[in-house]
Amino acid sequence: MTTTYAALLRGINVGGSRKVPMAALLALMEGLGYTAVRTYLQSGQAVFASGHGDEESLAAEITHAVERHFGFGVDVIVRDHAYLKAIADACPFPAADLEPKQLHVTYFSAPVTPERFAEIDQAAYLPEEFRLGDRALYLYAPNGLGRSKLAEHLSKPRLTKGVIATTRNWNTVVKLVEMTEA
Repeated sequence: MTTTYAALLRGINVGGSRKVPMAALLALMEGLGYTAVRTYLQSGQAVFASGHGDEESLAAEITHAVERHFGFGVDVIVRDHAYLKAIADACPFPAADLEPKQLHVTYFSAPVTPERFAEIDQAAYLPEEFRLGDRALYLYAPNGLGRSKLAEHLSKPRLTKGVIATTRNWNTVVKLVEMTEA
């Protein structure tokens, strides 16, 4: 059975470093035997179909291929359509009423517990807020991610230790759901 997935590459094509041209990424993934490969934007999203492996083994395969081809390591999270749709559907914030730049999802490579974030005084960051989901964190940042003090705090290494974490804005969250739909 073939499943459609999204690969989320962390930290590429940002600030002129760790360049991964999307055409090269597409060719690399096709070379791995994936089908229906498409990329989205320049910030590290690719959609593909595969009849073998699971999310973790596919992420490892892409990670190793990127390192071999481009000469640097990149963290990769792979998720299927059902997961991506469930994350979008479970958004605890009124996504339809917000500007896409105000709402973000951080995808984690493994489950995270509320205890990991217990030291954060959420009231001190209002009106910014976050909520945890299934291997995901939803962030409402009314002034955008670049100005968010809460986002800055949430990205501290001690909070993400032991997991890969990569953030996408709401437009990308929705587009990946659409692109992975069978």
